[in-house]
This record gives sequence, structure tokens and C-alpha cells, in this order.
Amino acid sequence: MFGIELTPEHPIDRVVDLGTTAEAAGYDTLFVSSHYNNRSPFAALSRLAAATDEVRLGPGVVNPLERHPVTLAGEVATVAEASDGRAVFGIGPGDPSTLGNLGLADDRGLRSVLEAFKVAQKLWDGERVTHDGTFEATDAGLNFDVPGPIPTYVGGEGPHMCKMAAKHADGLLFNGSHPADLRWAREQVEDGLTDRLDGLGAFDLAAYASVSVAADAEVARDVARPPVAFIAAGAAPPVLARHDLDADRAAEIGDAIGTGDFETAFDLVTPAMIDAFCIAGTVDTVADRLAAVLDHADSVVVGSPLGPDLDEAIDLAATAHARATDR
Repeated sequence: MFGIELTPEHPIDRVVDLGTTAEAAGYDTLFVSSHYNNRSPFAALSRLAAATDEVRLGPGVVNPLERHPVTLAGEVATVAEASDGRAVFGIGPGDPSTLGNLGLADDRGLRSVLEAFKVAQKLWDGERVTHDGTFEATDAGLNFDVPGPIPTYVGGEGPHMCKMAAKHADGLLFNGSHPADLRWAREQVEDGLTDRLDGLGAFDLAAYASVSVAADAEVARDVARPPVAFIAAGAAPPVLARHDLDADRAAEIGDAIGTGDFETAFDLVTPAMIDAFCIAGTVDTVADRLAAVLDHADSVVVGSPLGPDLDEAIDLAATAHARATDR
């Protein structure tokens, strides 16, 4: 997979334009991110289904807390129908900074993610489902046929989530941009693959990497501050420790994001955080880092912010990926 994350912080028309640019540049999968304070990913995906021809399309990633998982399964199935079977399902526990605004941060966990996509798979297969776990459903079903299959990618970075994905899902969207993090993720995945369920195909460990690429390296690094702030705020203590980052400062960033004080949050981002949580710089720098990441990952999703000029960055990141994989 060579994917890209599109963020509906931009108007839907703009997201669709970026998606068609990405398809022309050679990306094969378009993920649309999901946060309550941005535009609906499914509105964007519906438009992208009509505007594109071959790329796979899906949320990257939704969580099973803001929407009932049965409803979520129906929305992804609608993307599959609208795109003639090109849907992919990215699901994870959700961003703690924004879920805190909804009183849901304490509900995040592995079990809800696993139950949600297992139920979704049954619904897509035409089954009626009764479920009593982290959510309830009684004789629930979809009233339309779902073109499939729909690959499921689990978004996460904790050890148990990585292992669960390797055992049950088609792939892992590992929120990481540094070779050290992907090396660690590979170890967790290999452990989980020893218990992989029969009948599942090959597993894809995808680095869901924050990327910022431009001709001017310093401009690219400065643009990386917003996504790095969100990543640092949600990073687990072992991840911060792996990169020798200040946990108290990361907590300050999270607090600022939670109160909507984004300017303060972004100003608190340090150069070391950018190095740890983003692939930022010129095409050559990004290509070298992608190659190092791909020593451990099977594939890459180029994530926000992309770069100071989004259209140019889509092409530059594709060039960097081509150089990274042609070695």
C-alpha cells in the first residue's frame, strides 16, 4: 500500500481536489481522518468515490465511541457501494485529546475496537447480529448488499493493539514516523502473528507517518508543528521515553489542545518532537527517512501535514517514496 491521509479541516471541495491529485500521483489508498471538530469524513469519502476511479477509500481512522459501531459499519458499507467495492476500514481507539471534549477519553480501549470491526465484518457478510459487550445490538442488519471484501486496518501504537491487529485484522496503521518506533512495532506484530487466525491473508504493517515535505526544509519543519502537537499529546509514556522527550511538556500540549488553545499547543512543540514524530524536510531527507522506516514497515501512509503547499507536497512525497523504494 502507498496511501495518503486527507484531513477534512479543509472544505470538502478542496479535499476532493487533493484526492484526485493524489490518485494521479500514484497513491493507491486515500484515508480521510476523523475528528468531531472537522468536517465529516464520510461526506468527503462519498464525494471522493464519485471523483476517483481506482484508489481505495476509507476513514483513517474512526473510533467506535462517537458513532454506534453498527451505524459505523453501515457508513463504511455505503462507501463500498458508492465506490464499486473500493472501501477500506480504518478503525482505532480515537484521539484522546478530542475525545476528552466529548467525555469519552476514559472509554478508549482495545476491546471496543475489536468488537466493532468483528461485528462490522458479520454485517458486511449479510448476517444479522446480536451483541452484548462494549456496545449492544439486537438482531441488527444492513438492508443492502455490500460489495467486498472490505480490508480492516487497526489504527494504534500500543503493544496490545499491535498484537491484536496482527491476530485479527488485515493491517495495522501504526502512528509512527521514526525507524525506532517501526522497529518496535514490527516486534509486536511478529509476536501477534504467531496467533493469527486461520483464513486471513497477508498482514500489512503500514507506517501511518506524519510527513512534511518542501524545497525549504525549515518551512517544512515549521508546518509540522500542528500534527506533531497532537501526536505528542497522545503518545504513551514508553514512546516519549524512547525518544527522550519531556512527558510533562507533552501533557501541557494535550491540555492546551483540549481547551482549544492551539497556538499555545503548537508553540510548545520542540525540535526533538518534530524529529521523533514527523518526517520533515526536503525530498532527499524525506526519501532517506522513508527508506529507513520501510526497513521495518511493509508500507506507508503519508499523513498530515504533507507540506506548506498541499498540491506540491502530494507530488513531492510521491517522488520521495519512489526514491525510497527504488534502492
